[in-house]
Amino acid sequence: MIVLGANGRLGQAACHAFAAAGWRVIAQARRPAASAPGTAAPDGRAARVATALPLDATAELAALGQGARAVVHAVNPPYPRWATEALPAARLAMDLAATLHATLILPGNVYNFGAGMPEVLREDTPHLPTTSYGRVRCQIEDEMAARPGLQSAVLRAGDFFGGGPGAWFDQVITRSLGRGKLVYPGPLDQVHAWAYLPDLARALVALAGRDDLPATSRWHFAGFSCTGAEWLDAIEGAAAALGLRPARGFTRARFPWPFVRAGALLSPTWRALAELSYLWHTPHRLDGAALTALLGELPSTPLAAALEATLQAQGLASAPAVRTAQAR
Repeated sequence: MIVLGANGRLGQAACHAFAAAGWRVIAQARRPAASAPGTAAPDGRAARVATALPLDATAELAALGQGARAVVHAVNPPYPRWATEALPAARLAMDLAATLHATLILPGNVYNFGAGMPEVLREDTPHLPTTSYGRVRCQIEDEMAARPGLQSAVLRAGDFFGGGPGAWFDQVITRSLGRGKLVYPGPLDQVHAWAYLPDLARALVALAGRDDLPATSRWHFAGFSCTGAEWLDAIEGAAAALGLRPARGFTRARFPWPFVRAGALLSPTWRALAELSYLWHTPHRLDGAALTALLGELPSTPLAAALEATLQAQGLASAPAVRTAQAR
């Protein structure tokens, strides 16, 4: 199988999960991965082959991936380049999967549903995007479904945590955890959907292993649905289990949305954050019943263990700032 965008958070998690399950993985990235590319399968075979190729090297990737059953499209351009790069990248993935007669699997998100989305999101919930990012997401999924001869599946999930830096979890919520502070981007009484990347990656493996999927399908990964207060309580509990709780407890702060909206006039990234801010003020969770009916109960990491592993991966347990926080 082929993972496109193998250097990203989801791409790395997918490569690891497929290789651990014994799949031979072609890991595509524009630059060589910083970590060792080879991963051994349970039977000793080389399970992962890394290749530094651009996404548009379709012929080369097709030659490397002869016989591949699935292509995971984990390419996710930065917000400033999303409008110009996301759809062309997805079309290249469609071309590759069609050439290989492989199933194209797209990790989806909730942008499709828009600011008026209901709290419970199911596979048949109407797509009514209210942002440019949601409209592009919808166009990608629509083109996948309409592409003649292409088998495709979307696995939709909430906000990522675990599996590397670059998400709301590490860049905002726990960024100041070492100083005894947590920052939440929305009201503490609203439900928000989260996906632990290692668990999501294992769900991708299970989905790719099915040979009875319809020509096009959409599935929802339930993950964790927590109010802001529940989420911060769980983080505090994980931090305490790792010995990171300040003597006086954590303080909780609000995310400075007015400042971000003002900065949106100058920064494309901040403009994107402002456009998508409704995600933190609109309660939502993903109903995973259909996926469970298809795949059965998948292994799921308990929330406390997932949060502890995520905090450890951030290096917080050995950070001097954390030791200072403990001593206060």
